[in-house]
Amino acid sequence: MKRVDDFRLKLGNKELVPLIIGGMGVDISTAELALEAARLGGIGHISDAMVQDVSDRRFDTEFVKEKTKFYKHNIDNSDKSIVQFDLGRLAEATKLHVGHTMEAKRGDGMVFINCMEKLTMNGPKETLQVRLNSALDAGIDGITLSAGLHLGSFALMADHPRFRDAKLGIIVSSVRALQLFLRKTARLSRLPDFVVVEGPLAGGHLGFGMDWAQYDLATIVGEILQFLKTEQLEIPLIAAGGIFTGSDAVSFLEQGAAGLQVATRFTVANECGLPSKVKQEYFRASEEDIIVNTISPTGYPMRMLRNTPAIGAGIRPNCEAYGYLLDGSGGCAYITAYNEQIALHPDGKNISVMDKTCLCTHMRNYNCWTCGSTTYRLKDTTRRLADGSYQELSAEHIFHDYQYSTNQQIALPDAIGT
Repeated sequence: MKRVDDFRLKLGNKELVPLIIGGMGVDISTAELALEAARLGGIGHISDAMVQDVSDRRFDTEFVKEKTKFYKHNIDNSDKSIVQFDLGRLAEATKLHVGHTMEAKRGDGMVFINCMEKLTMNGPKETLQVRLNSALDAGIDGITLSAGLHLGSFALMADHPRFRDAKLGIIVSSVRALQLFLRKTARLSRLPDFVVVEGPLAGGHLGFGMDWAQYDLATIVGEILQFLKTEQLEIPLIAAGGIFTGSDAVSFLEQGAAGLQVATRFTVANECGLPSKVKQEYFRASEEDIIVNTISPTGYPMRMLRNTPAIGAGIRPNCEAYGYLLDGSGGCAYITAYNEQIALHPDGKNISVMDKTCLCTHMRNYNCWTCGSTTYRLKDTTRRLADGSYQELSAEHIFHDYQYSTNQQIALPDAIGT
């Protein structure tokens, strides 16, 4: 019976354990988590979501404080169109986060950064270009383009000296999305180094509508593998979404996938950025506690725990401090929903906004508990402690369980104190 370790992911001249830890923001996929994956011979992601806030927490910078102070006069104004990011500051924050991570890298693996197109930041093209090129400047091994079609993203990096050397890939959920991307980037004569095919059971934002349950990862993987074969394109395919065990992973590797991207099981790793109390919520969750809704201002459906504090919260938009989801005109679906409630409740008290959520603030404060469809199984991967809580695991333990397990078995961690 084959194990994940019987396969290798080939990217250029690198041969890697075919396991990639997905890029969960905001700083859920921490540098520490990504570095463990790299040390163990796989690929880890950091995320550039809200990178200025991440820099402030990690390096004692004051990017958020400075931005808030600069736009303080606009806090009570429902029009956020003047709220802009300083591109120099954005570049500095990105380079700090990426640079420190790469300096600490050990082992034969790689560290990538996840870049979401839907972080439009009231300057979609300009801010994305700075984020991408600053990550390349700071020495990132690769970039995974997510949360959007990214039809122009390769062009934003085309003049960078590392454009053809760094590993660049994209997340898609259909053959059509990949076809569109390849068509739009054909003039650059630069294929993606990998394509992550994310199915409907993934965590967080989904690349499907609310009919997501009609799709399945194995079918989509098969369709894209056939497309790549027909077009004679040798692009490694990475399967993602709902892959909970090493045996699940092997089934996709045997189907023809070059690797797997996994994340849910690492949300309860010691190295994960979620607070311990949130990890315990994930452990305690039942299958019925996991829902898909449309409260994200991005327009994408989102999977999360039913009891996430972000649902129904009516906090004032905090765009002067954050504003990562402001579109090119300074608009955001949450601002619209919030203003509708203010019109009904002019005193601003006891407001509940059910349609959308202030994703920036809630993700920053770890109050939006996005999760994968298999989160309810996390309790079966660990031990319950005397106080009723669940034991967190090391990233190394989880990684090795994927790498070496067979027959749908999951290895429990050593009991604390043994």
